[in-house]
Amino acid sequence: MSTTNPPLPRIAALALSRFGLGARFDLPGNDASALAQDPRGFLKATLKPDAALLSSPDLADTKSNLIDFFQQQQQKKQMRDMADAARSAVQPQPTSDVPKPMAVQREVLLIEAQARYQKAFADQTGFVERLVWFWSNHFCVSIAKGQQITDTAGSFEREAIRPHVFGKFADMLRAVEQHPSMLFYLDNRDSIGPNSKAGQRRQKGLNENLAREILELHTLGVNSGYTQLDVTSLARMITGWTFPGLNSNKAEPAVFVFNPNAHEPGDHKLFNKTYAQQGIAQGEAALNFLAAQPATATHIASKFARHFVADDPQSDLVNRLAAAFTKSGGDLLSLTTALVDDDAAWSTTQEKLRTPQEFLLAASRALNLPPEKPQPLMRALNELGQPLWKPSGPNGFGDTVQQWASSEGMKVRLSYAALMAKQSQVAGNPTEVTEAILGDAASPETTQAIARAESKAQGLALLLMSPEFQRR
Repeated sequence: MSTTNPPLPRIAALALSRFGLGARFDLPGNDASALAQDPRGFLKATLKPDAALLSSPDLADTKSNLIDFFQQQQQKKQMRDMADAARSAVQPQPTSDVPKPMAVQREVLLIEAQARYQKAFADQTGFVERLVWFWSNHFCVSIAKGQQITDTAGSFEREAIRPHVFGKFADMLRAVEQHPSMLFYLDNRDSIGPNSKAGQRRQKGLNENLAREILELHTLGVNSGYTQLDVTSLARMITGWTFPGLNSNKAEPAVFVFNPNAHEPGDHKLFNKTYAQQGIAQGEAALNFLAAQPATATHIASKFARHFVADDPQSDLVNRLAAAFTKSGGDLLSLTTALVDDDAAWSTTQEKLRTPQEFLLAASRALNLPPEKPQPLMRALNELGQPLWKPSGPNGFGDTVQQWASSEGMKVRLSYAALMAKQSQVAGNPTEVTEAILGDAASPETTQAIARAESKAQGLALLLMSPEFQRR
């Protein structure tokens, strides 16, 4: 089938690349026309309350995934203990007494990845998924920490990020910091107040990792005026924020719980403000305070503008986004709407480079290559330097051109562009596909190079590697 639609108007191509995941070859003509007539209204119409949610019978919640993990760990320990006992015994132990490994271990990461990328492929514009990915990277966890994160990174994103993408920042902040995946990733599960009952009994102490990243990465940002005393004080306020294992007789396993016996007693100060609240309310009050600070508004606005618009966004744009964040009480739909409505978000030159994840999904959409299995995409992301849910640190993946524009990185992109072009399932010729994907945004040089390609695969590869496709 050949497309009979006119070339995609430049403003529509910009809307889909800057804010979304690019056009699809099968984008209906009336949608392209509506997008061109009112690109801002079209994008905002996709921001529906439940648009970011992701559910499927195949996707288990964090509690189920953690219980499976705990059971596997328990079984492995039993097998090691039995093997040790058998080796040390005079008479070998009967083999029937040794527990057998679980017959089926669900490949949780692959199931989560498949659902995630199918949603991104099918999304009308990709804008909603780009928002999810932004917040998931802002509040990142990393599967490099171990199997426990590998089994819960997807459910963390579905439970702590997606429900709040169009809600209040303070609600997302609390959901993130109280999620078992984050509590384990940044070591707060075992953070114990030194003067608490548990601290005096077990002689274990404070872990400041989560508190430090809340201040530096999640809310205020670096150079925002907090001190080491603030880090320590916040760490004390969130002691007792944990989740039990299988053997707990006091609380439900594998879900967030506040343990008063591990909480550092007394009043605590943060930025010279005294928090006298008791129990869990103390830490939650501190998070609400941090979410409402001007420094947090500026930090979030700067990252938001950097991600969607430019590595060094206009200060006026950042200020307007920060004002929208503050005026709305940290409402993230208001922040997103302010971005779409701002002229600077449309007039800034397209110099941002698509991240590997954005590039691969945009290419899949352009060439009609639905992710039937997650492994090829995940393998490509590994080679391109952005493995799924595996940043090198709690600051997430970088969000600048310099991060992704290395000669080696572009060489690998070229390899995958050629591979995907050969696998393409679009019926149109390269010129028709280019008109549908880039339209009037394609330069004469790009259009001419694609038209002169020696084969369909070569023409499509040139499309994927063109500056207009790579940049957003």
